[in-house]
Amino acid sequence: MMSPTKFTLTTLLSLGACAGTLPQAAAADGFTDTPFVLNLDGTPMQWRTHDPRRPKPKKVEGTLQNTPRPAEAEVLFDGRKASAWAPCARNKKYGPPTLWPVKDGVLVASYQDLQTKKSYGDCKLHIEWRVPKNRSGQGQRGANSGVMFGAGRYEVQVLESHTNVTYADGQAAAIYGFMPPLVNPALPPGEWQSYDITYTAPRFDEDGNTLKRARFHVVFNGVVVQNDQELIGDGSYRGSSLFPTKQLRENPKSRYGHRLLEKHPARLPIRLQFHGDPIEFRNIWVIDLEKDAK
Repeated sequence: MMSPTKFTLTTLLSLGACAGTLPQAAAADGFTDTPFVLNLDGTPMQWRTHDPRRPKPKKVEGTLQNTPRPAEAEVLFDGRKASAWAPCARNKKYGPPTLWPVKDGVLVASYQDLQTKKSYGDCKLHIEWRVPKNRSGQGQRGANSGVMFGAGRYEVQVLESHTNVTYADGQAAAIYGFMPPLVNPALPPGEWQSYDITYTAPRFDEDGNTLKRARFHVVFNGVVVQNDQELIGDGSYRGSSLFPTKQLRENPKSRYGHRLLEKHPARLPIRLQFHGDPIEFRNIWVIDLEKDAK
């Protein structure tokens, strides 16, 4: 495993100058004027964040893993109540923060994001999700949600990806804005699908240097789609919030698709995203791999 390297802003800017830029443009469900995605060594990939030209993963057969909860797992949702969750902030025009409703044993995404009341670092999460049968996806619209770790910093995308086509780093089981799934085992709308996610939280020294990077191992409908994938930073839609100054955000020669990992606690809430779509969830449980960690 590659040892994490600390990159200075000067180093990153020099890499950006070598990478060059493309004409600023938006393509069908994707962008060609966004920051370059970074390799783990800090060099730019040939693909920009949400690049529609990035190859789409091969479609393969997947099967729902309706895994019973192990004895050591904590229940996050068992079909009856969402008491393990708390609502995140909500736009005031929509009223106060509200828990998602439970309908027929299913947790339905509504109102705003949810996050667990407890915090987790290294953990294994099982979650099953479904795009309603009558709900069609159009790129990133219509059938979108996400499973987020580190209080929203790192997202495993939830999206209708059986027939719906979008940019590769934003389809189902992508580490959003960074790494597409290895293959695409998505099932059609109306069918339950499963994620088994092993998350390893990053670790930092007192000065904020990265000692260990965040990692994801994701099994999607029984198929490995992220194989203990390390992250160089956290992703963001179009890379728009990744840079510390307006000058860097507006200068395409110095734009990159990731902010380098910033120091944060290892243990933070798990979050479910509300993206305006009524994505359904059930059978959610987590195994805390560091119960005694502080």
